[in-house]
Amino acid sequence: MSVSIFSLIIVLGVLIFFHELGHFLVARLLGVGVEKFSLGFGPKLFGKMIGITEYRISAIPLGGYVKMVGESPDSELDPSDIPISFTHKHVFKRILIVAAGPLFNMLLALIIFFGIFQISGLLILKPGIGEVNEGTPAFMAGLKKDDLVVSIDGVDISSWEDMANAIMESKGKTLAISVLRGDTILTKDVAPEVKQFKNIFNEDVDRYVIGITASGKVTRKDLNFFQAFSESFIQTYQITALTIKGVVKLFQGTVSPKTLSGPIMIAQMAGQQAKEGVVNLIFFIALISINLAILNFLPIPVLDGGHLLFFFIEAVKGSPVSLKIREISQQAGIFVLILLMIYVFYNDIARVFLS
Repeated sequence: MSVSIFSLIIVLGVLIFFHELGHFLVARLLGVGVEKFSLGFGPKLFGKMIGITEYRISAIPLGGYVKMVGESPDSELDPSDIPISFTHKHVFKRILIVAAGPLFNMLLALIIFFGIFQISGLLILKPGIGEVNEGTPAFMAGLKKDDLVVSIDGVDISSWEDMANAIMESKGKTLAISVLRGDTILTKDVAPEVKQFKNIFNEDVDRYVIGITASGKVTRKDLNFFQAFSESFIQTYQITALTIKGVVKLFQGTVSPKTLSGPIMIAQMAGQQAKEGVVNLIFFIALISINLAILNFLPIPVLDGGHLLFFFIEAVKGSPVSLKIREISQQAGIFVLILLMIYVFYNDIARVFLS
């Protein structure tokens, strides 16, 4: 348990720091004064004043905040502070400052993936055959365990993903699959068959298959600076797209709300990743960072996305959303977040203690 709690503190500390650093740096860049930069909520544990900014560590490590000069539109402001007031900046500058938090979480994921790819290279699942199921197209064609697929219809195959894509794109057309068996290359004609599977969102999908499983053997490909840079963007994009799709499916009812996790589950998962090694824990931080960015972009008042929604409305209509509407929206947003927190805590407790 101590490993999980310590890992959770590390994960949340890194995520919160980068998120708030985004708000802080862009605010300062655009001439907005910052009164407080806090990691954590609640009572101050310790802090230090540098210029007009108090940098502090607070007692509750489940968040953080950057308090800017003139952040609240209805707050009293000294006339001398108007030039550095958040509220008095152009709406597009305010949009950039608010969006910087979640965007820095995406940047953190990019940096982590780049570092992993640059140091460890890219792990590629070989197109090796682990098992051949009886009665399947692969079995009927004579493919065997430990065969290594080297080409399909004359196109070189270097990974299991390449092979799976070629089979899917065949639409059932007979393929000439060349395999390395021992020291001999053999070519077999295989006609993929369509079967129905459940995808990660529990939806029925049709997929063309030939009836084999992967050997599980991997190879490592060293990447240069530009390849690692490119792969980090690809990885971030793929995870982001999958996460957004998951959120959409959640609202559509395809994905059960029971899949939502809170701090208890994150602590448990962080602890498991920490035991697997530092690289696993760092990779986990990148995944959670992307999830945090997407969560913060949701148009829910209190979250960054809610503020952005109000600022975009202001940009279109030419005047701020009324204070009354903002207050009601904030209260509704807090209510929704409290309900969400209660629900994810219940999910965590049910998984950890009742399963």
